[in-house]
Amino acid sequence: MQIKFTKMHGLGNDFVVVDATGNLKDWHPSAKEASFLQDRHFGIGGDQLLLLYPSEKADLRMAIFNADGSEVEMCGNGIRCCALFARRRGLVAKDEMTIETPAGIMRPVIVGTEVRVDMGEPVISGVAVAPPEGLALPPMTCVSMGNPHAVFFVPDAESFPVAEWGPRVERHHLFPNRTNVEFATKIDEKTVRMRVWERGAGITMACGTGSCATYVAAIKNGLVGNTGKVILDGGTLTINWDGEGKSVFMTGPATEVFEGEISL
Repeated sequence: MQIKFTKMHGLGNDFVVVDATGNLKDWHPSAKEASFLQDRHFGIGGDQLLLLYPSEKADLRMAIFNADGSEVEMCGNGIRCCALFARRRGLVAKDEMTIETPAGIMRPVIVGTEVRVDMGEPVISGVAVAPPEGLALPPMTCVSMGNPHAVFFVPDAESFPVAEWGPRVERHHLFPNRTNVEFATKIDEKTVRMRVWERGAGITMACGTGSCATYVAAIKNGLVGNTGKVILDGGTLTINWDGEGKSVFMTGPATEVFEGEISL
């Protein structure tokens, strides 16, 4: 089978994007296929594989597969890339669209060179609670953006050993479905520095849902105001959340790198 793809990234969080609205609409990649396409040595390379399908509920439906082949609920940087991809390829004819995901229907809007996304309401299950048993970490705040996040505020996210602690939290028995893990530091009342260990992908240069979860956690912990920046390894996202009952809005860039075709 020949697969046409587009390589894209959101702040260095990179993706293999596939239009599955046509002859691929019945294709659901196996874990092995998804993992191969994202392999940086034998495949194309990427943190996630993103497929756009027809939808009965929205303009399009997005499926997301991690580098290890596992399918997940949501990808914030990925949905910005998919929105730009869909607009440029004529899959939608408007700058404002709806995209169905396992986490619900998202509403990205292309605004100039960036994409603003209504990410829905966060679900907060614990603020500054005890860290996972047996792990010498500071208190954590648990936030779902349709996918799970455990956020830790540390003295210096820049130097924090993410590769050591990220996988230990991700696979801790407290999280039976595993979790994304963020380590963050307040810079000022409008800025947070964050580094991320993504469930099923490891360290990535940026995480959209993780940025939303981190900024929400920072608000709940009284560290920042309602609108501000999250600085990631690959760049900066703007996040807005006006509190309980309100959606989180994420704004940032999406970049197309190249197109290709691969045999599967």
